[in-house]
Amino acid sequence: MRTPLVAGNWKMNKTVAEARELIMVLGGDLKSITEVEKVVCPPSMSLVAVANLLGGTGIGLGAQNMHWEEKGAFTGEISPGMVREFCQYVILGHSERRQYFGETDQSVNKKVLAAQAAGLVPIVCVGETLAQYEAGETAAVVHRQVLAGLQGVDAAFAPKLVVAYEPVWAIGTGKASSGENAESVHRDVIRPALAELFGAQTAEAIRILYGGSVTGVNAAEFFAQPNVDGALVGGASLKPEFIEIARAAAR
Repeated sequence: MRTPLVAGNWKMNKTVAEARELIMVLGGDLKSITEVEKVVCPPSMSLVAVANLLGGTGIGLGAQNMHWEEKGAFTGEISPGMVREFCQYVILGHSERRQYFGETDQSVNKKVLAAQAAGLVPIVCVGETLAQYEAGETAAVVHRQVLAGLQGVDAAFAPKLVVAYEPVWAIGTGKASSGENAESVHRDVIRPALAELFGAQTAEAIRILYGGSVTGVNAAEFFAQPNVDGALVGGASLKPEFIEIARAAAR
């Protein structure tokens, strides 16, 4: 059985003071939901402050990005070692990183391998644009992203990693995919691609999340699908609604 995982990607929201306030609002209720793995991913400025509040809550901490090098002349970046000091997880290859900051399948792969070396759990994002979706290219695009992004990952490490399917046309738009569509991509595209890389047994152990306009209202529809193992949540993770999504995953 794959333990459900619900991760909140705060994106570029919340000052350090506001991040503390949000954890105080979410922490107690999230702690009580023991059947689900919960993770919050605040901006890097708030990682230390949030880490200091999560002790004993059972809530994991993740960064939203990192560089693949351990140190060096990379102004504005944070390294795997910096992330590892406070975090257990790191989001890699989010579509916004690909769209606005030029990330590619190859650079995502470098980061995934760096996360593996650092002992971090990578939440690796894949997903098609609206144009690709309308052209019927979803399967080809997602299959390519999975194979390229996870190339070289050790089979022994593979069960620890997480894949997040986030159709770009659904992120932040309020236009979520359907549970049925998410299940078909997870079952017929992503899990077979994982089997190509690591074998069928290992592929069955890897969690695949859905992301893209997940709310407290529609979360149960996604979590009812056998190959949807949780959610990578954007806007709703900034509100108490995140608690409802975690409860839906527990149910």
